[in-house]
Amino acid sequence: MFVSFFPRPKPFFISVTLWSLFGILLWNLSAKNWGGLIGLPDAPENAPAIIGAQSLLTASHIWFDLFFGVMVAIFALFWRSYAPHKWFNWSVLGSALIVFVTYFQVQISVAINEWYGPYFNLIQKALDPATKGTVTPAELYAGMGQLIGILAIWIIVAILLSFFTSHYTFRWRTAMNEFYVTHWQKLRLVEGASQRVQEDTMRFARLVEDLGASFVSSVMTLIAFLPVLSVLSKSITSIPFFGSVPNSLVVVSVVWSLFGTGLLALIGFKLPGLEFKNQRVEAAYRKELVYGEDSDVHATPLTLAGLFKNVRRNYFNLFANYLYFNFGRYLYLQADAVVSLVVLVPTIAAGAITFGVFQQVRNAMSEVKGAMQYLVQSWPSIIELLSIHKRLRIFEAAIEGYADIAADEAFGAAGEVKP
Repeated sequence: MFVSFFPRPKPFFISVTLWSLFGILLWNLSAKNWGGLIGLPDAPENAPAIIGAQSLLTASHIWFDLFFGVMVAIFALFWRSYAPHKWFNWSVLGSALIVFVTYFQVQISVAINEWYGPYFNLIQKALDPATKGTVTPAELYAGMGQLIGILAIWIIVAILLSFFTSHYTFRWRTAMNEFYVTHWQKLRLVEGASQRVQEDTMRFARLVEDLGASFVSSVMTLIAFLPVLSVLSKSITSIPFFGSVPNSLVVVSVVWSLFGTGLLALIGFKLPGLEFKNQRVEAAYRKELVYGEDSDVHATPLTLAGLFKNVRRNYFNLFANYLYFNFGRYLYLQADAVVSLVVLVPTIAAGAITFGVFQQVRNAMSEVKGAMQYLVQSWPSIIELLSIHKRLRIFEAAIEGYADIAADEAFGAAGEVKP
């Protein structure tokens, strides 16, 4: 699954993690101030916030883009020389591009959150009887124009990213397909071999890309929005039941999200095994039908009835487990929709914030909670991925001498088996 597409997966992913942590520490401790050395200094602390699409082209943003590119280039040059691989450009450079574009999308979300404040304050001013008539239609249209500019960039980036990730996923599927086809004589006797090569490889690549991109987006959203939420917390006078709490918005978002994640993990831990078993009984039923197309001995009514009975039993068990899982999931998600409002009630009643800040708080909390609730939102896909991973691991165990496919030292630099 991974050896076919990535160079030496175990050390590769360990090095990705360590290099990423090093880059984050270097940036926050020192490198973010290096932009001035090449004429890209940060804006003064008291400078007014830039609203609109031009906020994405500030000196600090451009310097981070250059810093990210340099870090990726150093990493890629090392791995290209250390472990050349047929799919290097797609697996390494392609993954880096997806991470960078995901980061850029998070920055667009931050720019939209910044837009909320002044624009909704402008609406509040227009609706206030004391300042009635002081806001012109031109000002409101101009504010809308700023948002349209940001959204136009988001749309273009989202379309291009979707196009690229489609090709990225298919290349990964192609790499797995080539690897399995090379060992087909050993794999063809495995139950459901054709389905695993044709369908499971496609689903595995798609799910790993989707979940991986979502995870990266969640991490970057937390990095970008937690500081924003910390600043906004200064406007919150108190929260229900607890009164004044330092960084109250951050605390509430993190605690509530961890509660939801733990709840879903607790009530959904049986589902991956049931999904895996479901794929096995479905494959056994399908295999008998395929044999029956060419032989009168196979696919008799009695045999098919027995196999379908297994399918039905497993589905009914799956339905019963999803019943209480979905009850907990949907109950939590509906409660999540009003958490930010509940938290803001004392502050709203005290009139301590403007309508613009109110909108910024709700949006920032939504972003942070959404990032923290990665498991809550992605659990069905994670369950499907785990079951497919089990099937492919058993499938790969049929390759003589490579029962543990994770032992990537057994494979050559180009993903070929060593003699």
